[in-house]
Amino acid sequence: MEISTLATYHCLAFVWYFFVAYSITHVKTEERPSEVFLYGGQWKYLTVLNLVLQAVFYGVSFLADVLRLIKKLRCAKCIISSRDLLFSVLAFPVSTFVCISFWTLYTYNRELVYPKSLDGVIPLWLNHAMHTAVLPFALLEIFALPHRYPAKKKGLILLGFVAFLYISWVLWIYSVTGEWVYPLFALFSPPGLAAFFAGSLAIIVAFYNFGEFLNRMIWGQSKF
Repeated sequence: MEISTLATYHCLAFVWYFFVAYSITHVKTEERPSEVFLYGGQWKYLTVLNLVLQAVFYGVSFLADVLRLIKKLRCAKCIISSRDLLFSVLAFPVSTFVCISFWTLYTYNRELVYPKSLDGVIPLWLNHAMHTAVLPFALLEIFALPHRYPAKKKGLILLGFVAFLYISWVLWIYSVTGEWVYPLFALFSPPGLAAFFAGSLAIIVAFYNFGEFLNRMIWGQSKF
């Protein structure tokens, strides 16, 4: 893609994600079901955190494009490194995980992840913006331009650290409120929940590897 085209695309994607994140954080308080949006607000949900992550990523990408357009190559090089690290380690695997895990569980039993009471609060378009569109955006980004992946050990350590932070956040919320972020978690015993978290981490690592595979197949091998 031409740099100007990339800049336009990244700008539009940034505006889109900012708009979606703004929309979900401004759901009318009086219309919210009692079982959601309490302690931790929207910030306890991986879906909402992913929207912020994507907005940050596309904002960084747009900045990198602008710096390249105005020939600030030294500054652009640093921003591009940050962009690629953010995409490879977080933006692609988290988006893929959010989309596939949500719709798999939704199909099995929606009450485990997205209670029917939310239908009257969150419009259908917003649900798909949060849980469906994130995957096509991530795939389009891989096809639009090459991204340099870090060494596998570095990438997996960073991904594992972020996963640990989110799991810690979920457990903290439970320790304070006695309620799980997702009703699904209440079905497990402590060992079962640990196994579920470990399995989820294995899946997101698989998505990390899948993104790296796609990038290498389309653009060739390139590492930090």
